[in-house]
Amino acid sequence: MKLSAILLGIVFTLASCSTQEDIRLEAQEFIDQYTETFKDLSYGAARAEWRSNTHIVAGDDSNAQATRRAREALAAFTGSVETIAQARSLLENQDQLLGKQKKQLRSILFLAADSPQTVPDLVKQRIAKETEQVEKLYGFNFKVDGRTLTTNEIDRILRTSSNLTQRQKVWEASKEVGKELKEGLENVRDLRNRTVQALDYHSYFSYQVSEYDMTVKEMMALMDKFNRELRPLYRELHTWARYRLAKKYGKPVPDSIPAHWLPNRWGQDWGALVRVKGLDLNAALENKSPEWMIRQAEKFYVSLGFEELPESFWKQSSLYPLPKDASYKKNNHASAWHMDLEDDIRCLMSVENNADWYETVHHELGHIYYYRSYTRPEVPPLLREGANRAFHEAIGSLMGLAATQKAFLAGQEMVPKNARVDQIQALLKEALSSVVFIPFSAGTMSRFEHDLYEKNLPADQFNQRWWELVRKYQGIEPPTARGEEYCDAASKTHISDDAAQYYDYTLSYILLYQLHDTIANNILKQDPHDTNYWGNRQVGIFLDQLMRPGSTGDWRQLIREITGDDLSAQAMLTYYAPLMDYLKKVNRGRKHTLPEL
Repeated sequence: MKLSAILLGIVFTLASCSTQEDIRLEAQEFIDQYTETFKDLSYGAARAEWRSNTHIVAGDDSNAQATRRAREALAAFTGSVETIAQARSLLENQDQLLGKQKKQLRSILFLAADSPQTVPDLVKQRIAKETEQVEKLYGFNFKVDGRTLTTNEIDRILRTSSNLTQRQKVWEASKEVGKELKEGLENVRDLRNRTVQALDYHSYFSYQVSEYDMTVKEMMALMDKFNRELRPLYRELHTWARYRLAKKYGKPVPDSIPAHWLPNRWGQDWGALVRVKGLDLNAALENKSPEWMIRQAEKFYVSLGFEELPESFWKQSSLYPLPKDASYKKNNHASAWHMDLEDDIRCLMSVENNADWYETVHHELGHIYYYRSYTRPEVPPLLREGANRAFHEAIGSLMGLAATQKAFLAGQEMVPKNARVDQIQALLKEALSSVVFIPFSAGTMSRFEHDLYEKNLPADQFNQRWWELVRKYQGIEPPTARGEEYCDAASKTHISDDAAQYYDYTLSYILLYQLHDTIANNILKQDPHDTNYWGNRQVGIFLDQLMRPGSTGDWRQLIREITGDDLSAQAMLTYYAPLMDYLKKVNRGRKHTLPEL
């Protein structure tokens, strides 16, 4: 029987129903029928997206066309007029429904708003433009002096080179993709806004924020709060870095840090500025293979009580860089995929044997094991997600942090057990990754996407606004003037393919320190700065309790139950308190130039 016919039948039946049991039965029948079709169509779309991300051939749009068709089929179903009407009708009786039923119906309406068939032409246009944008993004050919560079090579040069001329060329080359994406970003932004406005959202940004049960004003206030709380520590890090980099390159100390001086394309991670004696992860990995790194990460999770990954994961994932002579390209940005909301789990990575990829591998497997924890009968497929989107990132980043602490590495014989490690330098390196990330994620990225969608930022102001935010929040400036022919924001992949959600990462970093503090102090009884999770089944139970419910409950309540407190930056501030004292001494007499917020 067609779903539309079932829906009409339910509408008629509901009109004559009055008992709570009848209402729940009718709601469950609708949810079950919806879920069956949704799983089938979303799996088809995921397979098409996977192909588009792993096999990009210049001039061949067959994958893009297949992806577009699969996404259109899914959109036509999830956004159908009948589905919207029925979900709304059932929620009119929400006091009579079970908690999971209400959650699923709200999820159905959330999915509908992304592709409402009340505006089918807009939805088709958006899908086509988004598919085209992703093809351009991941098919772009980065070149320096006529030589093609991969993103891994660009990142390696920015981490290691001391040649400012080379660094500037590579940094500028990394931004060239923005020129190709600028017009598409404007078009995609307009289409995203117009589609969700059909279901009464103000913008695509407000639509994405609503998944947290928050308003835009509430979310941005939270971002501002975390920025303010961490600003004193970031100011000390910024001052330290200005003086350190000026000495390294033999230049006067700048007020704002030139972007090409930093070891990351967006200035979001400065960890490569510090090498910790006795804790040189790159040296420890020098003779390890990329496959060893992934297998070792799997063993870590297994040691906590989780199962080995299925053979299908290894066969169907795309884990390593393509050969240099490959006739096609792939998306080099790491990601984890729950293809069918069941057992088809995959990773898309380009793993190399270095410290960055070591952490990333542990992070991505965090997503994979999160998928596996909530893929169980008591969690309906429509609720097989993190408690909120930030939970997924927090679990991954937590495991990446745990796998890089000295006690853990010594336990795996990756560093000598008797190695003398300067704890302050180790903290400094961590802060240059974690703390430095907050003004980028909570400030630059979240504010830019807020203005892009909420304020319909004009295309001729994209680059100007981007660099205003970079200067304000991060204290960084471009090496030369960057006019509106550029779109440097679009060089960040999330702007195109994971839009209006970057605050997720801020929340995840705040949450990961809260979780780590709880594990270190309440379970391991170890110094949070030097823990070893390996083999501790109680840590595994703690993580499983966190991941197992999926999105069946309230995320705020889950945080309180797991950590004993509301979401707070206090654990992060406490963790870095010894570093703050150190930096104040080092920076005594130096000029602070970071703008006030």
